[in-house]
Amino acid sequence: MGGEAGRRFAVVGHVEWVDFLEVSHVPSPGEIVNATECWAEAAGGGAVAVVQLAKLAGAATFFTALGDDELGRRSERQFQSERMDLVAAGRAQPQRRAFTFLDADGERTITTIGPRLSPSSEDDLPWERLAGMDGVYFTAGDVGALRAARAARVLVATPRARDALIGSGVELDALVRSGSDTGERDDPAGDGYSARMVVTTHGAQGVTYTGSEGQTGSCAPVPLPGPIMDAYGAGDSFAAGLTYGLGAGLGIDRAVAIASRCGAANLTGRGPYAGQLRAEDL
Repeated sequence: MGGEAGRRFAVVGHVEWVDFLEVSHVPSPGEIVNATECWAEAAGGGAVAVVQLAKLAGAATFFTALGDDELGRRSERQFQSERMDLVAAGRAQPQRRAFTFLDADGERTITTIGPRLSPSSEDDLPWERLAGMDGVYFTAGDVGALRAARAARVLVATPRARDALIGSGVELDALVRSGSDTGERDDPAGDGYSARMVVTTHGAQGVTYTGSEGQTGSCAPVPLPGPIMDAYGAGDSFAAGLTYGLGAGLGIDRAVAIASRCGAANLTGRGPYAGQLRAEDL
């Protein structure tokens, strides 16, 4: 699908059916906490990123896998209502679920249930379409899917896709990670792949980046366009903005600036999608 000014973007990644619970605080062991609001919808890193890319570029393609139960079918229906081309492999197992506490400070605490469902190069999907993409963000899949994504002009990935990254020999254009998340401190050089740029988010302290040729830089935190509602999806909205900027040929500084605005805007919306930045906001 074509995006703004003919740019084409895709996400290769995962979906979770998420129950969101608004609480005053995350319960401590043995405590009972009442949820003031609750709802459920398809989300997860791949889902959040592809919706953000579609809002920026006008359209986006989503390579994923869905379970064969009612939650998998609900997820499919939800994505069909978005501006995206859904390319999904079926799995003979339940859709992965998650429970997310959203506390009074806007922080999210997540528990996942079941194995991550991710697309595989062995799935009968049109992997060759990735070669025509200006930018791809990779959150989950196997090594073959990663190598198919590498055919795009720009490839961005999260360390959470380490099952595909480690030992792949693939060179990313950017690895995007959270500086506060101990699960995202992988070393590409030591893990058998490489990244031309490693971009690290530091929350209210902004963003830093380091290039493979010694280039470094930073971006100060951008002003929030409103009060913080919740943090769910901010990191993946940031990654989608970075993929969009790099895929549009804007250079690292402008791409990080757009990504920072995407992350900040997402913080001000309730749930994964309400606060996401749109093309007209740029």
